[in-house]
Amino acid sequence: MPISSVKLGVNIDHVATLREVRGTAYPVPLAAALKCVDAGAHSITVHLREDRRHIQDDDVFALKEGLSVPLNLEMGCVPEIVEIALNVRPAEVCLVPERREELTTEGGLDVIGRRPEVFKTVEQLTAAGISVSLFVEPDPEQLACCADSGAAYVELHTGRFCDTSGERAATLLRQLIKGAEQAHTSGLKVNAGHGIHLGNVADVLRLPHLDTLNIGHSIISRAVLVGMEAAVREMLQALSGVTGEER
Repeated sequence: MPISSVKLGVNIDHVATLREVRGTAYPVPLAAALKCVDAGAHSITVHLREDRRHIQDDDVFALKEGLSVPLNLEMGCVPEIVEIALNVRPAEVCLVPERREELTTEGGLDVIGRRPEVFKTVEQLTAAGISVSLFVEPDPEQLACCADSGAAYVELHTGRFCDTSGERAATLLRQLIKGAEQAHTSGLKVNAGHGIHLGNVADVLRLPHLDTLNIGHSIISRAVLVGMEAAVREMLQALSGVTGEER
């Protein structure tokens, strides 16, 4: 069986959550990120939220300076955060929807409904040499709008699929597969993320044309029990042991 070429991006937001909940100087996100890289992670993701509930501005700058792998900055389409991204210049920015009261990102970005501001932000970031990804549902109309935006990537929201089972899950997986096909055909690179863990990653890998899976909460949770490097290696092993459709 051929080896999967899908890359692993590790989201380390919840390392910062542990720090912020007690107001301490530790754990340090960069230290955790370096352990992920040592274990083989291909990139590191953080979400700089407007409310700064976990990752802080200084973390983003430190990660950009200290990492040997690409930094993927998740962010809302907000002028203040866009300005920070333009100063940091991460390898990639993923534009996501954001509500202050949510526990985590709850769905895909409404690119159609927010077309003027999204397109402007994509243009600004791209002009600065930053690859832009749009975090979206596998909706044909949204994906068509993404293709017009100038973004290089879409990141398909896998959370709804990962949080259900049975026939509903099968339906959602088919939608994700079709979405990946549409995105690829329209010239977009395809990432995926949200809710992925060792128990469902084999099914997520059935999506065609995947470049990177961005996984955070499940890896950080597993790291509490087995350590960061072991948790990352477990996920990398899961990625290398299963292949999906044509990549």
